[in-house]
Amino acid sequence: MRQFLSRLAFAAAALLSVMAIDTTPAFAQAAKGASGLPLPRFVSLKSKSVNLRVGPSVDYAVAWRYMKAGVPVEIIQEYDNWRRIRDADGTEGWVNQALLSGDRTAVTAPWMRGKGEGVFVNMRRDPQSNSAIVARMEPGVVVHVGECNGDWCRAEAQGVDGWISQGEIWGAYPGEAFK
Repeated sequence: MRQFLSRLAFAAAALLSVMAIDTTPAFAQAAKGASGLPLPRFVSLKSKSVNLRVGPSVDYAVAWRYMKAGVPVEIIQEYDNWRRIRDADGTEGWVNQALLSGDRTAVTAPWMRGKGEGVFVNMRRDPQSNSAIVARMEPGVVVHVGECNGDWCRAEAQGVDGWISQGEIWGAYPGEAFK
């Protein structure tokens, strides 16, 4: 009973802290997690099988299982070796930090999935809207991101390399620049 009450108290405290989370982009805020890294921040799944749990421990139930490595997620909270993450669909839960990678990936326009045929995200040769199109991707494609300049991100998908408008991906904050 004591363990149950302790776990219940922890869950209540975790819920209260989640309700107070500021979702301002990591590069614009000074908030740091227990790891010393900024919160929130984007990372990707390291393993092809990752359990998303309802709390920060293997004692908590598995709510979802990701079955593909490289999926981008946003870390929104840290507790010990556990990270509360959010995916492109808004699903949230806890994963062990060992299952996450600092490699940056992104999803092309996940908000456009199911909007009908003929909806594409253009990958361009150069970071300019009038540059030649090197690929047209459907919404929901996972791309590897090498760098972003605040407006465009250099990305690779299935051997094709080019630039995608930063506003057409989920996996980089608006205005975020990194190499």
